[in-house]
Amino acid sequence: MMAGKSPNGLWLHVNADDQTLSVMEGGRCLACYPVSTAAAGLGEQDGSFRTPRGWHQIRARIGASLPHGAVMRGRRWTGEICDQALYRSQPDRDWILSRILWLSGLEPGVNRLGRVDSMRRYIYIHGCPDPVPLGRPLSKGCVRMRNADVIELFDRVPVGTRVLID
Repeated sequence: MMAGKSPNGLWLHVNADDQTLSVMEGGRCLACYPVSTAAAGLGEQDGSFRTPRGWHQIRARIGASLPHGAVMRGRRWTGEICDQALYRSQPDRDWILSRILWLSGLEPGVNRLGRVDSMRRYIYIHGCPDPVPLGRPLSKGCVRMRNADVIELFDRVPVGTRVLID
């Protein structure tokens, strides 16, 4: 693991081949969730709509008190709750729901600073509407999860938790 440990000994592994996010403690998997990474594949360039590789950390946790399905835009709750009717009315919207774990790269020149900075690219782990398929790459760069899963994960991991995306 990259130098420096997560605050509680846990780290996250996002496997783009398997489209999974695993909660790890050392080499032991404590939980595994289906996810969706970028439809455009892996990559670090700003504007690429790709999921950045390498070591990251959770820089911010947003939405702790929000209801399940809360719609966020610009990291703020819009007041909306995503239900089937709202989703059907805007199926192409880039939905960011329930919770945000905002990632910051830890590798200068790879995913930190300049045109490859994950935080400046607004790369999150976040919830998505239930009808959105997981288990295959479909996002615009973020790591999408089911709302119940991202809420469970959010409650488990503090700021500073390390995240490996490969």
